Amino acid sequence: MSHFIAGSDQPLLARHGLADFQSLWDVQLDAVDEPNTGRGGWSSVFRLELEGSGFYLKRQSNYLTHTLHHPFGEPSFSREFRNISRYQKLGIPALQAVFFGEQKIKGERRAILMTRALDGWTDLDTLLQGWAEQPLPARRAILQACGQLARTLHGAGQIHGCFYPKHIFLQAVGNAYRAQLIDLEKTRPILFGQRDRIKDLEPLLRRAPMWQEADVRELLAVYLHGDSNSAEADTWFERLGRRGSHKRREQHSA
Repeated sequence: MSHFIAGSDQPLLARHGLADFQSLWDVQLDAVDEPNTGRGGWSSVFRLELEGSGFYLKRQSNYLTHTLHHPFGEPSFSREFRNISRYQKLGIPALQAVFFGEQKIKGERRAILMTRALDGWTDLDTLLQGWAEQPLPARRAILQACGQLARTLHGAGQIHGCFYPKHIFLQAVGNAYRAQLIDLEKTRPILFGQRDRIKDLEPLLRRAPMWQEADVRELLAVYLHGDSNSAEADTWFERLGRRGSHKRREQHSA
């Protein structure tokens, strides 16, 4: 069995008898939604409160991901934990791991991934629902935070793979916002330069249809570290638009 426990959280978990794999596996909690089934097993998410701090405890059994490096499969949490650790080393703002462990028992492959809850943060999906009611300075600050997050991510040589509004969390800090990412299972290194970056950014814009051209250019200005009306911004805006149109046609014909 291999495991990780964040040094800053170990005393808290120890005080509640939850500083080891078996205790976290056995603790009785209510699931926040229906378990995911498939891949030959199950995966479920629970909310845990300890001394005023919130955590998400995820447990899975025989819920495996098959890749070239792991043709016989590995728990999907193993890959997600590696990516969380990679983001931390690269300085990409993202959710923080508190505990990770995997265990084999009589042919069953169990895994636990515990992360800090993003209490006080709001996902972009929620903010978009009231986009028209947001004051202009707040809209600009949100767009700039998203552009900076994408710039940091791609500048570190990574694509998220699911750069969607529901995976971007924001928190107001004065007149600005800061942003971070969740759901890192599909992240990977950039292999094809601008093509990969366009592919990563476009789903965000497609899932934010309320954003006008000026909004997208506001995001691009920060992402490209330039002017929203520059030739470079024009090129990116056009390429993102073409890919978005292509993906919408694919969806309609499916």
